[in-house]
Amino acid sequence: MEVKERIGQLRSELDRHNYNYYVLNAPEISDQEFDRMMRELQDLEAAHPEYDDPDSPTKRVGSDLNQEFVQVPHRYPMLSLANTYNKQEVADFYERVRGGLEGEPFEICCEMKYDGLSISLTYEQGRLVRAVTRGDGVQGDDVTENVKTIRCIPLRLRQGTGYPGVFEIRGEILMPWTSFEALNREREEREEPLFANPRNAASGTLKSKNSSVVASRKLDAYLYYLLGDEVPFDGHYENLQAARGWGFKISEGMRKVTTLQEIYDFIDYWDVERKNLPVATDGIVLKVNSQRQQRALGYTAKSPRWAIAYKFQAERARTRLDAVTFQVGRTGAVTPVANMEPVQLAGTVVRRATLHNADVMAQLDLHVGDMVYVEKGGEIIPKIVGVDKDARGPQTGPKVEFITHCPECGAPLVRYEGEAAWYCPNDTACPPQIKGRIEHFISRKAMDIDSLGPETVDEYYRRGLIRDVADLYDIRVEQINGDDGGREKSAQKIVRSIADSIRVPFERVVFALGIRFVGEIAAKALARHFKTMDALAHATLDEMLRINGIGTVIAESVIRYFQDEANCGLVRRLREKGVRMELTEEEMSGHSDKLAGQSIVVSGVFSLHSRDEYKALIERHGGKNVGSISSKTSFVLAGANMGPAKLEKATKLGIPILSEEDFLKRIE
Repeated sequence: MEVKERIGQLRSELDRHNYNYYVLNAPEISDQEFDRMMRELQDLEAAHPEYDDPDSPTKRVGSDLNQEFVQVPHRYPMLSLANTYNKQEVADFYERVRGGLEGEPFEICCEMKYDGLSISLTYEQGRLVRAVTRGDGVQGDDVTENVKTIRCIPLRLRQGTGYPGVFEIRGEILMPWTSFEALNREREEREEPLFANPRNAASGTLKSKNSSVVASRKLDAYLYYLLGDEVPFDGHYENLQAARGWGFKISEGMRKVTTLQEIYDFIDYWDVERKNLPVATDGIVLKVNSQRQQRALGYTAKSPRWAIAYKFQAERARTRLDAVTFQVGRTGAVTPVANMEPVQLAGTVVRRATLHNADVMAQLDLHVGDMVYVEKGGEIIPKIVGVDKDARGPQTGPKVEFITHCPECGAPLVRYEGEAAWYCPNDTACPPQIKGRIEHFISRKAMDIDSLGPETVDEYYRRGLIRDVADLYDIRVEQINGDDGGREKSAQKIVRSIADSIRVPFERVVFALGIRFVGEIAAKALARHFKTMDALAHATLDEMLRINGIGTVIAESVIRYFQDEANCGLVRRLREKGVRMELTEEEMSGHSDKLAGQSIVVSGVFSLHSRDEYKALIERHGGKNVGSISSKTSFVLAGANMGPAKLEKATKLGIPILSEEDFLKRIE
């Protein structure tokens, strides 16, 4: 078989298996066989670039090239739905529809309200040409390259299925529970903030500038609305069934009804059954089925009159509190965690819930053995919202008190002024803090030693290879290549990655030290102001407080850090290993205070520099990047297609709007 023919055959087969697995949930081959075919296609395409195809299944792995999102106007506005929270309001909607149609018979299409990110997909001649987020309803971000990595969204429609030449189909991008929980486990191990729910996680993922990250998070999608001049049917339900035949993933949870009681039955069924779905839902959507009748009913300023969303009540469960344990994080913060009898809640089994801090714990007045109420609601991170005090009896245990000493090293806990958390101050000898600081040091935004992870750090710590971050630079290949030398390649990669980290810029070294309360932004400000580690180490409180964004808590923490001889010794050892301890001449030459104290919003599409480059320029000249316009905004740096909502708000508040040329002149 010729190469071109084999490439075509593999693409066709892989497309079919993608459809079977991700849309029909009916795989015909094993994962191993699928991977083998994918590798064969990747090898053939690499060897024969003349047969490149942008819609090849191999493109779904995503690119690691940065993207800038362009704002694209919607052909049809993407309006939000009016929400209702009880059956009486559903009845009111039903009667309004009846009155608006003047007694004409009508059908209601009942469907699930998926809790994700709204997306608009445009197809021309059966090929996906554009994917745009909802944005402000008038225009949204073009995220086509990221959407192409989502396996259940067809890049090309199935041949011979009768789809229109041009149409738009809308739906929801979702992160399944399994992907969400795996992602949060990874973030928890790195002590990064957890995503509150799958919706936030899906939104953050789809807006990633790196489509390979999007591909790795295994997003899903359900499509629920077909638009265009040549859609096949007047009925919304019938159009979606046709779209299912074209290759789209359409929810099975749809039903056409005519009576109010049938709507209630649908709501009651899914209020229970939704807990078994693989993705998050937060309600039911009711739509008049006929598009002709939809047009007759029309729209209000914000939403269609022919559709409404019924929102489920936040789910709550009652279970027994077995114990409260205390965790120590990288910064020494001690977090109380409720350990409960396992209970099913919003699609997952809940065993633990954060109690946040001592104040929250005291307000709840918890006793061991209490029956407690746990909620998720819109936030998937479980939380205890109350105690059934009437259920207390002789079997109820003692009141839960916040601990006074570190559960890991025994040091007395301290509480800093203005802080809700209690901290273990023993940051040089408390094991979770030591390992946490090493994990922070190697993280991507710090020293970026990507060959190491939490499990490896834990192994090296237990073996006595590392007791602080400077020990990393003493690791030798023969110490980590396994007893039989079978991990030689990975050991070489780790040692090489550690050695390469000495080239990381000084501002990231400051962040990597893990000084309490010094985040990424504060580290940049300190590094750019003091320029050397020695100057930072000897800085006074007054000097630091003069820096924009540095307050008393951060300044005092930096001073305490450098007053500790163990920390100073660590910095000296890092210096001896070659880690950068000052800004380079090149880095210093481009800095100024021309934008000092100014808060700047960047909006639109730019031609002279990228959005990220402009943000870097703002920081380099002492300014602060902010995401939204307020009365405190100094000016807006505006490119083409600036968001209309931002433009209107800036105009209303009298905020100056600068073009690229004006901005570059200002910083010369």
